[in-house]
Amino acid sequence: MRINLVLELLDSPGQLVKALAPVSTLGANLVTVIHKRDYKNENGMVPVQLTIEGEHEELKNVVNRFEELGFTIIEIDGVVKKEKITTILFGHIVDRDLRDTMDRINELDGVVISAFDIKLNGEEKSTALINIEADVGLKQKVFDRIAEIAGEKELLVINEV
Repeated sequence: MRINLVLELLDSPGQLVKALAPVSTLGANLVTVIHKRDYKNENGMVPVQLTIEGEHEELKNVVNRFEELGFTIIEIDGVVKKEKITTILFGHIVDRDLRDTMDRINELDGVVISAFDIKLNGEEKSTALINIEADVGLKQKVFDRIAEIAGEKELLVINEV
């Protein structure tokens, strides 16, 4: 049996070797590796495509080990597992408890803020660009939560289309 995976790895020395270790140690075989260093995202992460083969249980164990090691599996056999969501908040973001805003987004199951960039303008209103990684199918739930928080804190929200 074969599976095709796309992992997201930090573009730093040793990450690819660390990601490949579970394949052989858990009894699977590596068929192909495509390490796309030219496609680094804003968080310094690069996609790595793997094709591995083995018995069903071995492959399941490899996938579980990737997750235990903290590697994000973006895709398995062409099925997207994670979505990237970007939104912008505008207003008195810091004054309205920035930590609370982030915690309330992150408390959604299957959702994590991967980057939060804020542009301050002295005492004026600020702008925050939020990058979120969510399990497939949660996009509307994330937008609803952000709209709820923004409404309470009198922030303007600009969601991606």
